[in-house]
Amino acid sequence: MTELIRDVDSLRAKLALARERGRRVGVVPTMGALHRGHLALLEEARKRAQVVVVTVFVNPTQFGPNEDFSKYPRTLEKDLEACRAAGADYVFSPEATTEIYPPGDETRVRVPETGKHLEGAFRPHHFEGVATVCLKLFQIVGPAVAVFGRKDYQQLQLITRMVRDLFLPIEIVGHPTIREEDGLALSSRNAYLSPEERARARAIPAGLGAAVRAYDAGERRVSSLIAAAREPIAAAATSIDYVAIADPATVAPYPDDAVIDRAVLAVAVRVGTTRLIDNVVLGEGATV
Repeated sequence: MTELIRDVDSLRAKLALARERGRRVGVVPTMGALHRGHLALLEEARKRAQVVVVTVFVNPTQFGPNEDFSKYPRTLEKDLEACRAAGADYVFSPEATTEIYPPGDETRVRVPETGKHLEGAFRPHHFEGVATVCLKLFQIVGPAVAVFGRKDYQQLQLITRMVRDLFLPIEIVGHPTIREEDGLALSSRNAYLSPEERARARAIPAGLGAAVRAYDAGERRVSSLIAAAREPIAAAATSIDYVAIADPATVAPYPDDAVIDRAVLAVAVRVGTTRLIDNVVLGEGATV
């Protein structure tokens, strides 16, 4: 039976008791509006731990002043139903102003260079908020295995680096992106898309797939791989923030004249007013 917990002390007490009984803890950090992608993370956590916590917290510090914090979908009752069906032990859904950011809270995590490229360049304070809330959640949960989706590839690299640098007793696991039948990556923000925009969004995986095919055919020039990805995306997107090929560890973009081996191809585009991100790692035998 899945139990909803709203306060830090109660969750800590439950997990301390589980550890006393020799049970490993798994945690899946989310902002709610759960879909099949999130549930795949939960299933992965269940394979690696005996007690699984799903956090449902729309984190205010990772949203910029003109972003979608106020309208981000909040569907706690449906999320609870999904977690019960998938076998989560606890859903931790704290109040922001009393539990996670109480009055007087000022400490924030300074992000490394990994957080200053791509998303960091377009959302300057985003990763500071992500790193800070993840560190808080890890401190609340304690030693655990944490499962993140690779759709948020840069976030995964940033959190992995933070855990290593700060010697946190957390094992970070990256789970492959879960996609719809037409290739679009599952995202809570897909709910914002109209039917016409949803059809146009198919250009995102189409562009990634075009670059993968070019890479598999032997193309290694960054400029040519970006051009292959960008052509279908540009034809359908309202605007493009970036189509970039970057170092898979640091997420630093390679120059257009570089020749690469293994690399991450990452995109951020708007379809209508909805901003969507996606990626694929070239050199891993990826398919889109």
